Formats: sequence, structure tokens, C-alpha cells
Amino acid sequence: MMKVGLVDDRYIDLDKLTAIVGGIPDIEIVFSTTSAEEAYEHIKKETIDLLIADIEMPSLSGFELADIIHSHALSIAVIFVTANSGYAVHAFELNVHDYIMKPYPKDRLVKSIERLKEKNQSAEIAGRLYIKHKNDIHIIQKKDIIFIERSGRSSTIYTKSGSIKTYQTLNELEGELRERDFIRSHRSFIINIHYVKNFSLYAKNSYVVSFEGIKEQAMITKEKVDFLQENYF
Repeated sequence: MMKVGLVDDRYIDLDKLTAIVGGIPDIEIVFSTTSAEEAYEHIKKETIDLLIADIEMPSLSGFELADIIHSHALSIAVIFVTANSGYAVHAFELNVHDYIMKPYPKDRLVKSIERLKEKNQSAEIAGRLYIKHKNDIHIIQKKDIIFIERSGRSSTIYTKSGSIKTYQTLNELEGELRERDFIRSHRSFIINIHYVKNFSLYAKNSYVVSFEGIKEQAMITKEKVDFLQENYF
């Protein structure tokens, strides 16, 4: 089920979006609003896979929403539906999925969403990590990995559903985790930035990282904290 958010400051255009998107199988509309500020609040609190937005809106624009999504490395695709062609080049610099000009036929939007669904299904297969440990092979969704710790001769992968040990090194695992979500925070840790709750000063050049949903903690260097603040937050 793909979760979608809709925002357009014109009621007639929002109604059209809602009618089209609501009629596509396996789609759940999480919010539908004429306020970009309200859409932003939803994005902070709720999980969506796709944002469909007008660009030129009062106060906060659809382009600014897409920029927030991109700069925070959120796993949300964006489709712009707009009457203004002037943002197209900058929009694709933000890696938006599509740029649809108003007025548009129903099939134009439906095909775009169906193309995204197919892309996501392929990414889900590619987004798995195959972990060998003794005689077992564990298959883990990369998005479920919270952090990885190297201790002694083994690595422990902490996920939302538990932990798994492997003899694969952090260098080997880091090579499999090329997504922007993961960073090598310390010589002994790889973390998924989407689960980070806070950093607590540990020593002059290092911090303890706490995560949502688990009590285990990781380490991060001051250099990597500065890098995160500059490029992600």
C-alpha cells in the first residue's frame, strides 16, 4: 500500500487530485490539504511514500517542501503538478519523480504513479541485505537496520525486530549500504540517520547516539556530527 499526501492551494485542483489518486488501487491518501504548512506538519508526524504538490503556494511553496524532503534525506518521492514550467530544471536537481503541467489528463498522473509503484517494487528487492552467519543466511530489509556495531571478530546488526550477528566486517557491510540513509559514524559503527533520536557528548571529539525504538546506543565522532548538521539536518 502506497501512502500519499496531497497539497494544492486551489480547492478545484485539490479535488481533482483527490479523485484521481483515490481511484488508484493500493493507494492510501494520508492527507489532502490546501495548506503547504499543514502538509509540512503531516510530513513531520506521519509516514508517506509520495507527496503530490503544487509549486506556487502562499507562505511555503511546494518547491520548499521538496527541498526539505531532499535535504533531510526522507524516503518520500515527489510529483509536482503545476501551471509553472519555470521550476523544472531546479526540481529535477532535487530528484523529483515527475513534473506534470496543468491542465493534465487523468492518465498522465495515473501512469506516473504506476511507474513509481513499479520502481519502488524493484527497489524493495534491491533494498535487501543478505547476511551470512555460520550455516544461516538472513535476509534483512535495509530500511529496517537501525545501526551496526563491530566488536571483536563479529558485527551486530540492530534492526526494528531484533539483532543479528555476522562475521562480515564493517567495510564489507558499508559496501552494501550505499544508500544516503547510512553513514560510517565511527570506526566501529554504521548508523541509519532516520532512527537517530539525539547525540549526547561523551568526550571532547565524540558523542553517544540514541535511537528511536531501542535502548542500545552507538558512537559518532564530532566530525561526523558536523557533517550531518551541514548535509542532512
